[in-house]
Amino acid sequence: MSIRKEFLLTALAASATLLVAAAALKRWKQRKQWQLKQAHRILRKFARDSATPVPKLWQIADDLESDMRASIASVNGTSSNSSLKMLVSYTNAFPNGDEEGFYYGLNLRGTNFLILCARLGGKNAPISDIHREEIPIPPNVMNGNTEDLFDFIAMEVGKFVSAHPENVYEPVKRTELGFTLSYPVDDAAASLGNVIKWNSFSADDTVGKNMVNSINQALTNHGVNLLVSAMVDDTVGNLAGGRYYCRDSVAAITLGMGTNAAYIESGQELAHLNGPSPTSREVGVSMEWGNFCSPHLPITEFDTSLDSESSSPGSQVFQKLVSGTYLGEIVRRILVKMAQETLLFGDPVPSKLMTPYVLRSPDMAAMHQDTSEDREVVDEKLKEIFGITDSTPMAREIVAEVCDVVSERAARLAGAGIVGIVKKLGRIENKRNIVTVEGGLYEHYRVFRNYLNSSIWEMLGNELSDNVIVEHSHGGSGAGAVFLASSQKENFDFELFNIG
Repeated sequence: MSIRKEFLLTALAASATLLVAAAALKRWKQRKQWQLKQAHRILRKFARDSATPVPKLWQIADDLESDMRASIASVNGTSSNSSLKMLVSYTNAFPNGDEEGFYYGLNLRGTNFLILCARLGGKNAPISDIHREEIPIPPNVMNGNTEDLFDFIAMEVGKFVSAHPENVYEPVKRTELGFTLSYPVDDAAASLGNVIKWNSFSADDTVGKNMVNSINQALTNHGVNLLVSAMVDDTVGNLAGGRYYCRDSVAAITLGMGTNAAYIESGQELAHLNGPSPTSREVGVSMEWGNFCSPHLPITEFDTSLDSESSSPGSQVFQKLVSGTYLGEIVRRILVKMAQETLLFGDPVPSKLMTPYVLRSPDMAAMHQDTSEDREVVDEKLKEIFGITDSTPMAREIVAEVCDVVSERAARLAGAGIVGIVKKLGRIENKRNIVTVEGGLYEHYRVFRNYLNSSIWEMLGNELSDNVIVEHSHGGSGAGAVFLASSQKENFDFELFNIG
């Protein structure tokens, strides 16, 4: 074979290879384009179903207000016309910023509790002598009864007081201890003094016992000169902290792994309820708004499947749309559909992507707020959480867009809830309203926070938006327990009623 003929055959073979490669590349590009097109189709449908235009936000705010009124109007403590399960906290008073003295607070959480103390100097005076300590609860106490739990708490409080005692020059007296609980009481709770169901403890034998008396007896047994006269959930504790700093604080919101709202209600509005009448003109009401349900809530196929597979199907509807526990799971479910129907992350579908609740809201926030050119943080999180090692830039962009839709809906729904509360109070048009917010979603998720604030502004417009001011809480519910302790003027029987 001549050199020329051999060269020609080689060239033809090379050309054929190039043509095959080009055809393969073309098919690959077409497949990727189809994948992205289908993924965008799923995303657009979810975005439409999740949409929260201002008219819908007002419908949701009006529905919340209506549920609040129905719960409060119920004479016997129940209302079939309301999805809310509101709890009235019978504290003696809320702080006003004039309080002086040295006080202690305790925040009981799921697996630990926080003890704090601080010296309050009254209006325009700084807070001093601030100390705090977080105490883990041992497994044997977690699995024990209420007496074991309160005995352990009293012992640790005694150690804390010994390390941070009240000024020895002040008269010896029994100092107030504010007590906040970082989880709600059970739906069946008729009063905190009589019935409570722990969500995180086996110590549920409190039924028929008085919690306040029990913790005070434990403190006495350990020689601790403190008296619990106010015991509320953590959102009411946040409300107390807000009220200490500003008289215009009317509500507090928790936006973290869970969500709740509390607000100041007139004592006269609650005078008709069964049980002891409120002793204060202002009463803190914990709304348990995670239970809120409205036909106007934007429920999608992904929310429906999440709810049906949850431990509480049909309940906690608002919580499943708004709280940090569920936001990452909603994102994951959307990505699963994209992976299954478009092979967005390759074939087969990554096994870790099928693991429920593997995507946490902090990781979702990190992906959403990734501003790098190629979404490098998204790439890292997909590898770390789902084992997706070869995501394309366009796939990573879609992931960020899914996070955006989910977080925007959640934040705007929370904003509508805030407006609904202030509307119930009749203060939107002519009064300044401070709403304090605690929780990781608001504190650490910048885009979420911006969406919440913008939703309130869009609903109220330029003329009224300045009347509702959202602020980060002042030290959380632990600090709120200290402020609440400072406002209790005398001993009283503490009760907590389910009115919704």
